[in-house]
Amino acid sequence: MFAVFPQINWIAVVVSTVVLSGLGAAYFMVAVPQQYARVLGREGAPAPERRTVDGVGPLVCNLINVLASAVLFAALGITSVGDALVFGVIVGVGYLVAMTFNIAINPNFPHPLRYGLLNAPYFLVSSVLTSLALVLI
Repeated sequence: MFAVFPQINWIAVVVSTVVLSGLGAAYFMVAVPQQYARVLGREGAPAPERRTVDGVGPLVCNLINVLASAVLFAALGITSVGDALVFGVIVGVGYLVAMTFNIAINPNFPHPLRYGLLNAPYFLVSSVLTSLALVLI
């Protein structure tokens, strides 16, 4: 497995990580903050106090996600845009979206289906964008 590390496009990994973090901030903090509060059952409640992990955590998680995709790209020899798109959709739906719903299906989420549906677009788009970055940059 470690033999693929030299084959990783590190510039694409960094660019994709930064872009996904910005996209996530724009999506969750600007585009859907009221809907997000609603699906968490926090509508009308004061916003939680921001912590360092709230800013750094998504960046680290995006880096790990992008790096995992980069390792798989290298191992699978993915070099075409078409294969990258297929990979992005499979990972997006098969892992990221499915895991989002799986996480939400517990008593701490008052609206698990709505939570999953609200989060799914970001994770699917992020997977496809990551895949495109890995072949185009």
